[in-house]
Amino acid sequence: MSELPLFTCPEGSPRERLAAVLRRLASENIFIGTSSWKYEGWLGHIYTAERYLVRGRFSMKRFEETCLAEYAETFPIVCGDFTFYQFPSMSYWRRLFASAPPALRYAFKVPEAITVKVFPKHERYGARAGLPNEAFLNAELLEEAFLELLRPYRSQVSVLIFEFGAFSRQAYPAAVEFLSDLDKFLAALPRDFSYSVEIRNPEYLGPDYFACLRRHGVAHVFNAWTRMPELAVQLSLPGAFTAGFSVARALLKRGRTYEEAVRKFTPYDRIQEEDPRGREALRELIRQARSRGQPSFIFVNNRFEGNAPRTIEAVVAEL
Repeated sequence: MSELPLFTCPEGSPRERLAAVLRRLASENIFIGTSSWKYEGWLGHIYTAERYLVRGRFSMKRFEETCLAEYAETFPIVCGDFTFYQFPSMSYWRRLFASAPPALRYAFKVPEAITVKVFPKHERYGARAGLPNEAFLNAELLEEAFLELLRPYRSQVSVLIFEFGAFSRQAYPAAVEFLSDLDKFLAALPRDFSYSVEIRNPEYLGPDYFACLRRHGVAHVFNAWTRMPELAVQLSLPGAFTAGFSVARALLKRGRTYEEAVRKFTPYDRIQEEDPRGREALRELIRQARSRGQPSFIFVNNRFEGNAPRTIEAVVAEL
């Protein structure tokens, strides 16, 4: 497939030029978007403050309820991280999908009620903190509480992401035990959605893990995260492309914690620390997707460099 010259696009604002580039990539089945979307720091770049005025003053409520429609004017896809913390109701799904054009595509993280083996000792878990999760890898619960309600919007859902936090040796003494449970779980899933798996145990990245995903047509999520190998390393691993599509999430620079990134980068209004190696790895993923002729879904988080849209601009500008 020949590569299109990305910046031979019409005159316009930086946002309009970025939108043109992303539309062109989407026409090649390469969909690039951000992790979540409700950020005041993007006003003046992705968002227009005047759209969210109420009685002459900026309304955060109006912004949060309606800004997805303006987001869709630039980006072809978005990753909904909010679903990690809840099973959305049917009315919530209805409002969400009605709030943006039907051309916008989505990825959603599967609720942690399915992917957490032991609830972390954190105050938000209340009485469950530190206890085993009886719903861990419960395919029936996933179907009844999540997939069934999401199914009316299936045509707009590109991929679902199972994010597994780092397992302790107490939870899984060895990778083979996790892979045994994962294999059974993936085999029980309905096939009308596309799935991907994101792990946080670098020692699991190996032939057995990739073979498990490949058996079920599930993609490995190439993820930039605190203790995971850099994206370039993951891309180079034999057998790392396990499905007919690829997924990547640029979340954090290796060695930096989530809390550190929040303190350093809030309010996410500009790039504060470039990651040239991470950017180039994302470009390489795009090149590989083109050469394979496979769809690719790429998401960038504000906590990667400080401002996800501007990171995306930098990535596509130098393809």
